[in-house]
Amino acid sequence: MTRKSLGLSLRNIYETLAISAPTVLEAVAGRLTKATCDDRLASWSRAVLANARIRLEVTGKENLKQGETYLVMSNHQSLYDIPVLFQAIGPNIRMITKRELFHVPVFGGALAAAGFVSIDRRDRNAAIRSLKRARDLLDGGTHVWIAPEGTRSRTGELLPFKKGGFYLALQTGLPILPVTIRGTRAALPAKGLRSSAGARVHVTLHPPIDPATYIAQGKAGRDQLMGEIRRTLETAL
Repeated sequence: MTRKSLGLSLRNIYETLAISAPTVLEAVAGRLTKATCDDRLASWSRAVLANARIRLEVTGKENLKQGETYLVMSNHQSLYDIPVLFQAIGPNIRMITKRELFHVPVFGGALAAAGFVSIDRRDRNAAIRSLKRARDLLDGGTHVWIAPEGTRSRTGELLPFKKGGFYLALQTGLPILPVTIRGTRAALPAKGLRSSAGARVHVTLHPPIDPATYIAQGKAGRDQLMGEIRRTLETAL
């Protein structure tokens, strides 16, 4: 590992703004397509990982079936989780992420234009509308990624889970793809500003979990599903 570098973080912020600006402009002009967004997300995530010299290893790729749409649930340790997941799963995926990011000039507009979903957990009605937008994405064949912890873990251990993603899972009945990410904290820990190059990152794509067996059990089923996802993620931490 090399020393921590603010310059590396700034370089990857530049990479992010470099795809955000044209995305916003094309959206305003009515020329933006999902295929364009997917291509940009693929090239952006590849560039970010290359800049940080992240050595990515992915196991369980056989669990990602072509033609299936997944609700992806992973642990969350670092901002580098985002480009790592785009490289591990592919660009046909959008995040449910906190509302505040959508207020960042240019970047926030690009998130909205590209189909990312804003969620405000302080406003129940707004959160329900956000989950409806996520369901529309899933119905359209786009994977949706949600971090049940709701924020990045400072220690690497799983934080308590939020319930919203599990309501979505039970509503859609689509398979859940549990994903464990290990090693991104070495590149940039939660709340950190300076990145370190050369991290070794391992992503485990676990076998999908069918929520159907939990749907009829209501709240108890939701809690059981939360427990199963948590146990699955912990096996590869």
